[in-house]
Amino acid sequence: MSTPQAWYKQFWPWFLIMLPLCAVIASVNLLFLAINNKDPLVSEDYYKEGKTINLDLRKIKQAQKLGMNYALRFDDEYVEIKQEGGESYIAALSVGFFHPTIASKDFSEIVTPDANGIYRIELTQNITGPWEVRIEGYDQSWRIQKRLTLVDDSDYWLN
Repeated sequence: MSTPQAWYKQFWPWFLIMLPLCAVIASVNLLFLAINNKDPLVSEDYYKEGKTINLDLRKIKQAQKLGMNYALRFDDEYVEIKQEGGESYIAALSVGFFHPTIASKDFSEIVTPDANGIYRIELTQNITGPWEVRIEGYDQSWRIQKRLTLVDDSDYWLN
């Protein structure tokens, strides 16, 4: 007759211990992720943000009143922006690209025109896909914004 093995030398007790242990490890991992990646959904001062939205609408209406239109041309290396109508504007532009889901991809630059009136932004990342593009006068008196799905070597109109 053989003597029974100690419980810690058998397979089934360890198997049964591992199931709840895996659940505890997964729960701790999810708790860590939830603490470190908080959602920025709730605004502390929603009233001020509402007032700035109304200000933004005035800027958009001012751009429409001035007839501001810009053509955008994309390729792998740069974005070209050229004014195509409206009141002539030769000052610097504030141009922003905002990704709808990944805020770390957002970027904006202040650009000046070359001798031909073309503004160029050198790209450091791939910007294909959905983006919100904002063009604003350097004096911040007008703004054009549009949601676009960008593709390399394509032309877009912002008005």
